Amino acid sequence: MESELCGSTEHEQPAAPPLVTAAIRERASRMLAAAGDPSRLALLELLGDRERCVSDLAALTGDSMPAVSQRLRVLRGERLVTSRRDGKHVRYRLADQHIQQLILNLLRHAAEADG
Repeated sequence: MESELCGSTEHEQPAAPPLVTAAIRERASRMLAAAGDPSRLALLELLGDRERCVSDLAALTGDSMPAVSQRLRVLRGERLVTSRRDGKHVRYRLADQHIQQLILNLLRHAAEADG
């Protein structure tokens, strides 16, 4: 069965940059899935302005340190956050400005849709 195009440019897909491959789309999908959990999204939001250690994040979210650590492990596995050791503590921060802007824009868009 052959589908007909309506001829409208309104339905045309924007040209993808040549660097976008199926593997990159798959990775981006995994990143969105990791960020898509409300508890992990809350951690990303809290890391938007500065780095924090697990105990700080646990106190801010009201969750246990093991639960926060597990969520951070998922986010780090998808390279959404990075970590560094500071004495006895491990400090986490967003991986880069792209992630910060993505989370900020996503939350702003969700707030608009609510209003």
